This record gives sequence, structure tokens and C-alpha cells, in this order.
Amino acid sequence: MIFDFSFILVAATLLTGVIWAIDSLAFKPKRVAAASAKGIALDNIREPLLVEYARSFFPVILIVLVIRSFLFEPFRIPSDSMMPTLLDGDFIFVNKFSYGLRLPVLNAKVVAIGEPERGDVIVFRLPKDPATNYIKRLVGLPGDHVVVRGQNLYINGERVKVDMVGIYEGHGHDGAQLATEHLGSRDHQVLYLPGREARDYDEIVPAGHYFFMGDNRDNSRDSRFFEVGFVPERNLVGKAVRIWLNWDLPSAPIWDRIGDPIR
Repeated sequence: MIFDFSFILVAATLLTGVIWAIDSLAFKPKRVAAASAKGIALDNIREPLLVEYARSFFPVILIVLVIRSFLFEPFRIPSDSMMPTLLDGDFIFVNKFSYGLRLPVLNAKVVAIGEPERGDVIVFRLPKDPATNYIKRLVGLPGDHVVVRGQNLYINGERVKVDMVGIYEGHGHDGAQLATEHLGSRDHQVLYLPGREARDYDEIVPAGHYFFMGDNRDNSRDSRFFEVGFVPERNLVGKAVRIWLNWDLPSAPIWDRIGDPIR
């Protein structure tokens, strides 16, 4: 069980729903009968304040819970580890049903829909701290042999093709090398930082687990590090699909990022 905002929503939904239901079944009929005996019109019967609040907030909280748990959830990007795809301060929508419907709090899959694909940008729960969410690009599928040597990435013995584009001229990391990586059927941009020591790696992804890397290859704490490691399937939250706002002072907002799809 994960005690996060989803837990608060579930608890609030249950609390308001139970209060409303108990009043409707046990106490409201008594109020109506007493008012009728005194000749008071039904429209003039006052509900207890707690019941009034519960009845008003229950449907709103329930709708938010359903949307956030099964459809889309907003997240804020807190670092530059996914540059240039995502910037610090980007607010994104994550598709919660791309890889199946999961129960909130318990995170148990109840409906299988799709499978993660190499190259997807995915939000997942950190295996060693499930209350913490990370966002990285899926590089290694279960059973893949992943090798990282400097700026070279190999999957099952084949080098992933990278085309150098030139000097990155975006937000932050002046002088970084910009490249286009052809990961499976996906083309996306990555950054390499001059002077940074590369994090080499050589492992086989276990069954039921995934290997993730940040697009800012030399400035990303990802599956190459012990603190993250392989991510089990049950920790996947959803697929990042679109940027809906960027707000990171002093440059905020960056208007041309609003509405951009995440590739």
C-alpha cells in the first residue's frame, strides 16, 4: 500500500460517501418523519453541516479520483535528467491506461490493455521508495542484454544508431552535444555533456522488469545506478504523452512548449 495523494483521495471519497450513505439510510428518514409530524415542508428541512459538506464533495472527489487513477494524471518535471525532451518546470499529462488499469493505492492491475514499448517515456515508482515518482525513457525490455560504453548504447549486441546534430542551443547546459538516437522504431534527441564521465553498464534485464535511461545521458540517475536499478512491471505508473505547461522561474512560462507531444 502506497500512502500518497491517491491514498488521500480514496480516503476522502470513502469518508464522504459513508457519511452521506449513513445519513440517507438512518437519519434522514427520521428527520423527514419528524418534520412531517410538525407540518414542516420538506424544502425547509436542514441537513447537518457535516452531511451537507459530504453530499457536496463526494461526487467531485470521486470524479477526480477516477480521472486521476484510470485516465490521466498530471506531473511536474523536477530536474533536467530528461533534457532535451523534457525541461525542468514542464508540467505533463501521463496516460494511466496505456499499460493497463490499476487500482489506486494498491497499484494492482485489474485490466490488461497494452505493453510498454522500447522508447516510451514512462513515469514509474522508484523501486526502493515507491512514494517517489521518476520519469525516464524505456531502453531495455525483459531479457534484453544492455551495455553502455561511453556514449555508445548496445542492446542485445547491436549498437543503437546515433546521429550527432551539433551544439545544443536550448535551455541550460550550454555547450552540450545534441544527438538524435534511433531507439527501435523511435527517433528522439539526447544530450551528451562534455567533460562528464560516462556511466558504463553491462547487465541482462530480468523477467518482469525494465531498464530506463534519461535523455540527458551524462546527467541522469537512472537504471544504471544502484539507487534505481531495474524497475518491476508493477511500478509502472503510465506513459507521458503531452506537455500542458512550463513554469520554471525566471524563464517561465515557455509558451512554445505548451501542448507539445512527448516523443
